Amino acid sequence: MATTTIDAEVLKKLFLAGAANLEAKKEWINDLNVFPVPDGDTGTNMTLTIMSAAKEVNSLADPTMQTLSKAISGGSLRGARGNSGVILSQLLRGFTKVVRDYDELDSIIISTAFQKAVETAYKAVMKPKEGTILTVARGMADKILDLSTEIDDLEELLDKVIKYGDEVLEHTPDLLPVLKQAGVVDSGGQGLMQIMKGAYDALMGKEVNYEAVAGQGGPSGSSEVSAQGLEEKEIKFGYCTEFIVMLEKPYDAAKEAEFKAYLESIGDSIVLVSDDEIVKVHVHTNHPGLAFEKGLTFGSLTKMKVDNMREEHQERVIANAEKVAKEQAEQVKKDEPKKKYGFISVSAGEGLSEIFKSLGVDYIIEGGQTMNPSTEDMLNAIDKVNAENVFIFPNNSNIILAANQAQSIVDDKNIIVIPTKTIPQGISALIAYSEEATPEENTEAMTEEITNVKSGSVTYAVRDTEIDDKTIKQGDIMGIGDKTILSVGQSIQDVTKDMIEQLAGDDAELISIYYGSDVTEEDANALAEAVEAVYPDVDVEVNYGGQPIYYYILSVE
Repeated sequence: MATTTIDAEVLKKLFLAGAANLEAKKEWINDLNVFPVPDGDTGTNMTLTIMSAAKEVNSLADPTMQTLSKAISGGSLRGARGNSGVILSQLLRGFTKVVRDYDELDSIIISTAFQKAVETAYKAVMKPKEGTILTVARGMADKILDLSTEIDDLEELLDKVIKYGDEVLEHTPDLLPVLKQAGVVDSGGQGLMQIMKGAYDALMGKEVNYEAVAGQGGPSGSSEVSAQGLEEKEIKFGYCTEFIVMLEKPYDAAKEAEFKAYLESIGDSIVLVSDDEIVKVHVHTNHPGLAFEKGLTFGSLTKMKVDNMREEHQERVIANAEKVAKEQAEQVKKDEPKKKYGFISVSAGEGLSEIFKSLGVDYIIEGGQTMNPSTEDMLNAIDKVNAENVFIFPNNSNIILAANQAQSIVDDKNIIVIPTKTIPQGISALIAYSEEATPEENTEAMTEEITNVKSGSVTYAVRDTEIDDKTIKQGDIMGIGDKTILSVGQSIQDVTKDMIEQLAGDDAELISIYYGSDVTEEDANALAEAVEAVYPDVDVEVNYGGQPIYYYILSVE
């Protein structure tokens, strides 16, 4: 029998199935990143975006189209991360604008919702680029518009639309040359197709694994209450003890039972897993040495680990107290008169965060290329900055849309997003700020300043590829400029120097080097000395950034 309409309960099931399928494929989608860097995050960003909505959707026991639409739109809007996540949230927002007014959806209504989804998403992007998730979404919207008046069976209709979406996706490299160079299709488009395919599988009655979204329901604080209850209990056995016994003596079922009984006599939370050569042991006890000694009667020990659970408990208590104190201080700050200017910056790395704080930033959002903050992260930060005019520095091209989305939601403060695409741009923009200037003058000065900064970063390749006329092998060191890969090699220092040579023109006055968590201060200073030898008339600064994954972030001004 043909399926000609779906109600809110079915749409809820289809949405959760799409979310679950995306979650299952997120690492594969991450690997489609054009640059072979270790932080390809399109799959992760889209998954976190849709899971934010899934949490609200899953908590609806008896959904209507109104409540379901609100959960999908609001949840994805607040949870949106990265360009792909923001665009996905806008597609969902546009779709729900149409379906919320109906009790049941047929082919015509769904087609109208697809058109609205694409229209809303294109409007949200200042300069829409073809060959992306937008192109794939528009292709499916065009196809369903053509077919919806001829086909009322939703199973047949969506099957044809999805197949056409795959065709459009396969042609994205023809529209975006950088995809063709890297030998991949658009990752955002692929993510969208996985959502569609998961939803279609559910429509066809295929059994779907909802584990990924099963934990998204219920009150958001329920797990915290449970954890608090556990913390308040007396800890009877204070040491979490783990080790592996490399068997060297006879060990059978009787010996295993004897070993387990002994562990039960000195502790609890026992896990004992045995095979022919090893025994994996976990026990909570007040005497780890006794557990080790018993294990030694069966063989040698390895992977020994002891954690003091009482100490961990005290640390949690202290952390909770500090959190309460911080919240109280923030409330006091909110009650004070608003200052004229406030600043929010995205930063990844202890050293970089300290630099931003020294430049007057009120609130640091932890994140960046390795983890794009969500729109909700931006909103929370804005709420904590008690100022009339709040400047946001995304410091990453993949975070600007989320910042803009937050800006569009807030109406009690003047939110200004300075479109900084790199950490050095953010630092330079802050230096250009003047307390005496108007918001408009500061915006103009900061925006102008970021055009004078050339940025670079150094990391390693996670896969073989060919891009920007360069052959890259997994494990190679890459120097990446603002728009392209500038240098590839085996040595971190050599690649960095080569990249600086390409960035530093005759008019260079300052080279700033921020070294990451995997680089020693000695190596960073040695690099600076080598650069100074080549550019004796240029100031070279070295700062600890502490950023993960990227050995160096640098700028030339």
